[in-house]
Amino acid sequence: MSLTEKLQSVFVIIAILLGLILGQIKWVEENAVSLIVPSLMVMLYGVFLNIPLNRLGQAFQNYKMTGLILGMNFLWTPVFVWGLGAIFLRDSPDLWVGLIMLMVTPCTDWYLIFTGIAKGNVTLATAFLPWNMILQVVLIPVYLLVFVGKLVQIDTEIFLESIVLVLAIPMLLAFIAKWLIPKVNGFWRDIPLKIAARPTLFLCVAITAVFASQGQTLIQRPDVLLKMLPPILIFYVITFFLTQVIARFGNFSYEDLACFSCTTLARNSPLALAIATSVFPHRPLITLVLAIEPLIELPVMVLVSQLLLFLRRKGRYSQMAK
Repeated sequence: MSLTEKLQSVFVIIAILLGLILGQIKWVEENAVSLIVPSLMVMLYGVFLNIPLNRLGQAFQNYKMTGLILGMNFLWTPVFVWGLGAIFLRDSPDLWVGLIMLMVTPCTDWYLIFTGIAKGNVTLATAFLPWNMILQVVLIPVYLLVFVGKLVQIDTEIFLESIVLVLAIPMLLAFIAKWLIPKVNGFWRDIPLKIAARPTLFLCVAITAVFASQGQTLIQRPDVLLKMLPPILIFYVITFFLTQVIARFGNFSYEDLACFSCTTLARNSPLALAIATSVFPHRPLITLVLAIEPLIELPVMVLVSQLLLFLRRKGRYSQMAK
């Protein structure tokens, strides 16, 4: 993983601050929104281009872990966060929608970093990457209709256009590029490879544009972050302890436990941000929830990786080593 990807959280924070500063300029505030979707489309194109499709079968070499991770990410988590929203955000439907969209999209990059920091099974974690991405792309429209459609009105036409624009087109172009890259040289080969190597750059452009265009909403609603903290932190705490319990019953090695914990905790806010911006252009709080999420996730994942290392040093999981 490149240095840029490892420092993604730092760049995201810089992008947020830059967006808030630029948003004080009236012209920038009024026009920045036009950069959000194009930037995220290019970013997702790069992400899809980097998906190691040749590793799809590797995940099922450990079918027990694969089944548990997919079950946690795509069955347990959507239902759990719906319940957390019902408890903490019943009077704030936009924040509830933001919570759902955030949590139903498993991470496809950061979790590898923290799995490595925790000295977990990075090879196995990497094998899950294509499944995490493909399944969330397929299932997020379902989650939107089943869970989000009960909270806010979704314009079907805009919804379908957004899914095609933000997900289908970048994915299709990425798959075409994967097929063409081995067949061409020079300029036409370099362009997609350079884009694929810089998804963080386009993510930061999008986040800067989000905060430049909607930063005033955040300034006027400083309670957004405070309202989101309880359900998000409870999600992390409960899910972390659940992975410990499952690991003990499943007799996981420490390395597999660390992989299991990081893969089921880290979330993919850029994908959710791209869809929210397209589907809910007039609901800035949904977009802001997704944009500020890295500010919460980063310290949580640092703490999780260090806690896992602490438990390893204490020998708590020595009996599970294979």
